[in-house]
Amino acid sequence: MSILSGKNILLGITAGIAAYKTASLVRLFIKAGANVKVVMTPASKDFITPLTLSTLSKNPVHTSFTNEDEEDGVWNNHVELGLWANYFIIAPATANTMSKMANGVCDNLLLATYLSAKCPVYFAPAMDLDMYKHASTLASFKKLKSFNNIIIPATSGELASGLVGEGRMAEPKDIVSFLEKDILKKLPLRNKKVLLTAGPTYEAIDPVRFIGNHSSGKMGFELAKAAANLGAEVILITGPTHQKVTHALIQVIPVVSAQEMYDAAHLHFKDVDIAILSAAVADYKPKKAATQKIKKKDTTLTLELEKTKDILASLGEIKEKQFLVGFALETNNELENAKGKLKKKNLNLIVLNSLNDKGAGFKKETNKVTLIDAKECVTEYALKSKTEVAIDIFNQIIKQIHA
Repeated sequence: MSILSGKNILLGITAGIAAYKTASLVRLFIKAGANVKVVMTPASKDFITPLTLSTLSKNPVHTSFTNEDEEDGVWNNHVELGLWANYFIIAPATANTMSKMANGVCDNLLLATYLSAKCPVYFAPAMDLDMYKHASTLASFKKLKSFNNIIIPATSGELASGLVGEGRMAEPKDIVSFLEKDILKKLPLRNKKVLLTAGPTYEAIDPVRFIGNHSSGKMGFELAKAAANLGAEVILITGPTHQKVTHALIQVIPVVSAQEMYDAAHLHFKDVDIAILSAAVADYKPKKAATQKIKKKDTTLTLELEKTKDILASLGEIKEKQFLVGFALETNNELENAKGKLKKKNLNLIVLNSLNDKGAGFKKETNKVTLIDAKECVTEYALKSKTEVAIDIFNQIIKQIHA
């Protein structure tokens, strides 16, 4: 899966002959799993139609501040477009548009969106040889780069004028590749390995029944996605769950029992930089599981239970360079219990959540956490989606790693 999967890409198209290539560019972004919206300069419609781009992107294409075909003139909000985008790519970027971008000229929707954008902006120049080398164009390049805009360099080849030389817009596949590589190299967890455990464990009573818990695994899966989106290679060891994830950087290892999770965690722990154990591992298991289904004969059934191996504590004992994170789900004396677990299990960070907090806990879309670091510094967060909680946790980890 591409790093662009799930990302919002705003494509700005200006009036150059290379605009015809943007149909292929949109298709490649969609194929990579991105959400795509298109904003065009009015003159660019002479080179490719909004209908083509709307069909390919599955979104309306914006070319002016109001919808010209609407009698009441619906306003296209350039601020909302700029805030929606994770990345803004202007391709082709003509000499005219780049000059306006460099000097703050705002005479169309694309330029207003550019001036409103909070996301990284990439531009792919396209023009004839002499225009590309003109002093004013070179000055625009320099100024735009000083604004932290990122140039996708033009290539050499046959130009629309018939001349051969520099100024040809990068090919769509090369634009996508440039974007993916540039994003990856800037991600804070690039070249890091993350081990995650998620979900419940099931401890067999007999071939039919088991001891388990209500964990859905969602928090662990959201952590895995957050880590991968930050550039990490992720090993996700998960107990039985309905959660799914497909990402090129995430390797999923399914397990059932606490022992299987223990074995898998120890197998991979030595090779990782960060380990987050968010699984709800059973504390006890039947001392002896029946090989045949236990028949219902008596009004009561007595099971002899024994402790399972403590995965988190065992990793805390052998950790060297690893940054180790545990979870504490508490119902009383929350802070005191979490701090005790932090020290006892030799953790770098513990994530505390309480079943007393409405909206937190198992089988919820939200969570409310408190993070406690090795120095017992406490950071409380409001109730958020588990996706947002995962980002908060990794922001804290990255902050501590680079402290």
